[in-house]
Amino acid sequence: MTPETVAQLTRLRHELHQSPELSGQEKETAARVAGELRARGADQVLTGIGGHGVAGVYDSGRVGPTVAIRCELDGLPIQELSVVTYASRVPGKGHLCGHDGHMVTVLGVADYLNQNRPETGRVVLVFQPAEETGQGAVAYRSDPKFSEIAPDYVFSLHNLPGLALGSIQLCQGPANCASRGMKIVLTGKTSHAAAPQDGVSPAGALSALMLNFATLGQGGLLNAEFALTTVTHVSLGEQTFGVAPGRAELWVTLRTVSDVRMQHLMTEAEALVAQAARDQGLGYEITYEDVFEACVNAPEAVDILNRSCAETGVPCKLTTSPQKFSEDFGQFGKGAKAAMFWLGSGIDQPQLHNPDFDFPDALIPVGTGIFLAAIQQVLGPLTPR
Repeated sequence: MTPETVAQLTRLRHELHQSPELSGQEKETAARVAGELRARGADQVLTGIGGHGVAGVYDSGRVGPTVAIRCELDGLPIQELSVVTYASRVPGKGHLCGHDGHMVTVLGVADYLNQNRPETGRVVLVFQPAEETGQGAVAYRSDPKFSEIAPDYVFSLHNLPGLALGSIQLCQGPANCASRGMKIVLTGKTSHAAAPQDGVSPAGALSALMLNFATLGQGGLLNAEFALTTVTHVSLGEQTFGVAPGRAELWVTLRTVSDVRMQHLMTEAEALVAQAARDQGLGYEITYEDVFEACVNAPEAVDILNRSCAETGVPCKLTTSPQKFSEDFGQFGKGAKAAMFWLGSGIDQPQLHNPDFDFPDALIPVGTGIFLAAIQQVLGPLTPR
């Protein structure tokens, strides 16, 4: 990648960084990406996949495997506090997970493919919406357009604060935990605050559940038995002094390494709620949001990425310890050999989703190089058109 190309991609990232859009609302970002793919000679550009998803196809014209490189379009509902000149111009929204950098890294692949095609098969550059809510990958794969580009291999990256800048960590097996938001509504009966005995308050059940959830999943080693429950939101009654409460809400995030363990944890959690409601004579309702299945790297795809790191001279550490945070990339492993690698964004870099996080531009050529090497592992050399 030439210095001029790196500079161009860096400017593009800064422009994307200034205009973040939330999950499911990525209309302008998707339009910009589609235009960039057309300018980079994509043989086909598909839009509106699973919402605002985009795909750019680079075809050799010969029969062979399809290799997909995937990234994300969405930002976060967080006010950016960065002092960089290209900080978000949208109040309350920011690219504080690095998806702007991921998009531009994949567009760096498009830059190279514009002049160099694979000898066989095709490359599909996937720009997926709504990763932050866990809904995007499911919608993308469920869209009828996906059948036109269904890949045999899928590779992706995520930058990782706390890992040395430009180094790589690659999980063998589970790469990201499964997680889901459990929303519990407890219903009783309101009464005058002077006569609480004439109502049915959920306060006791709410208090008990908060304590019980804390012990239900306490984390620990990231193995098959790992389970972590985190209370994230609580509300009780109304903001008034005259009414004894009749309704409460409790939000809990459930997290496990495997989908099997998640099903067991859900059963245990639902039993806790049912028992607490029965004990206090309450009604209850349980719903789930932000559902992420476990992300598991396929051995064949891991081997390809590991060899790609060696070819490009990028330090790579193999590990069997997954990340606790979740990713919907695992959906692409259904029907394809898929793997995600972690690209270090610096030991002292602010954490993902922090208001002062910013994707390091130095990672753009590193990520692009790994992706190009992986493509050639599967499809053979990329040769001038």
